[in-house]
Amino acid sequence: MHWKQLLSEQRSGESKKDRNGQRSKFEQDYDRIIFSHPFRMLQDKTQVFPLPKQDFVHTRLTHSLEVASVGRSLGKLAGEKILKKQPKIAEEGFSSSDFGAIVSAASLMHDMGNPPFGHAGESAISEYFKKPETVKSIKHLVTEKEWADLINFEGNAQGFRLVNKQNYQGLKLTFATLGAFTKYPREAHVGKVDSQRKSQKKYGFLQSNKTVFQELAHEMGLVDLGNAADAVWCRHPLAFLVEAADDICYSIIDLEDGTNLGLVSLEETKSLLVEIIGEAFQEEKYLKIHSVKERVSVLRAMAISKLIQQCVEIFVKNEEALLDGSFDIALTELIPSAAALKNIQSISFKKIYKSRSVIEREITGFEVLNGILQAFVPALLQSQSAQKLSWHHGSLLRLIPEDYLHEFDTSENIYESMLVLLDFVSGMTDSHALSLYRNIKGIALPGM
Repeated sequence: MHWKQLLSEQRSGESKKDRNGQRSKFEQDYDRIIFSHPFRMLQDKTQVFPLPKQDFVHTRLTHSLEVASVGRSLGKLAGEKILKKQPKIAEEGFSSSDFGAIVSAASLMHDMGNPPFGHAGESAISEYFKKPETVKSIKHLVTEKEWADLINFEGNAQGFRLVNKQNYQGLKLTFATLGAFTKYPREAHVGKVDSQRKSQKKYGFLQSNKTVFQELAHEMGLVDLGNAADAVWCRHPLAFLVEAADDICYSIIDLEDGTNLGLVSLEETKSLLVEIIGEAFQEEKYLKIHSVKERVSVLRAMAISKLIQQCVEIFVKNEEALLDGSFDIALTELIPSAAALKNIQSISFKKIYKSRSVIEREITGFEVLNGILQAFVPALLQSQSAQKLSWHHGSLLRLIPEDYLHEFDTSENIYESMLVLLDFVSGMTDSHALSLYRNIKGIALPGM
């Protein structure tokens, strides 16, 4: 792979154009994402904690903005070092800011495909399609690879679908940004997964988007790891920086939220973060800060700064392996602070992710999404069969926004219809999903 190709400004379905204007195409990508409807919906999607009335914790929106900020720093710093090593890239008109803009834009949208209630929502969707009654009614109507998409709902693949839709949500992003966004450049169903490759842990595009990914992979010269039966590529090198930005933020900032909510003691958090900060930590200055939140904030900022530096060093050190596709491990697993990060994640798992409030939220979310699918999937199936639509199923379908109903009408098969339904369900906010569930189950009346 070569940086000139990897920094492709090409957009799917558009002719190649020369650079012009005050904003680069990658900066335009960022702006398109931040003003998009799916991005705004992240404001009411849970990151980890239920939103408390007396305090602030991160939502998917604030998390994504912070990941984008860290991503910009990672990309720009890495770009500066790469341009020094390969000045010909600069001669092509690319700057370190282009690296930063690509990573920042891809980081900004990294959670856009996540359903309400996060991973609990993903599990609810996947497990619904695995139920015997669902298998019996749908599996014979789709291909094996399409079925794999339905029974393994993946937020990354859903995000790729959203930004490539043709309607108002379709953003027509550059291939470079889409490549950097795709952490798992393979389809859901493959003959054999290479467990040694981090990029094959999950999948990154649905069957409906395979052609789009093939187009961008060819344009950017991504290394093809697949065969005639399976679509698999190596990662775009900048995807490793996007992954690092996310890893850094969720590890450090989830700990910050947990500390502010009293789930982890200040002293324990200090110990965990000082292990990363190292000699830069000054006890005397730290003790002059009286606010607990400010103390945690300072520790968080210093830790993130150190992790950014370390990840950039590993990235640049492995540039050759990144470009030939042989490098395939998270940057945060190779940095000097890798053990400290794993320790933080272990503490967070025990004291934060398994706290009562988080588990209760996950259980609620699972039941809510499962209940919504139990109502709408049979209604959709009946509407596309020769059977007369029942009053109940007809009423349910009228609750779906008109733009989705139009897509149902133009869908060519059950697989496409199910994807449209999942666009609707996964695109809801936590509050909308809970309200809809209560209404269709008769638990509450609208407006009450």
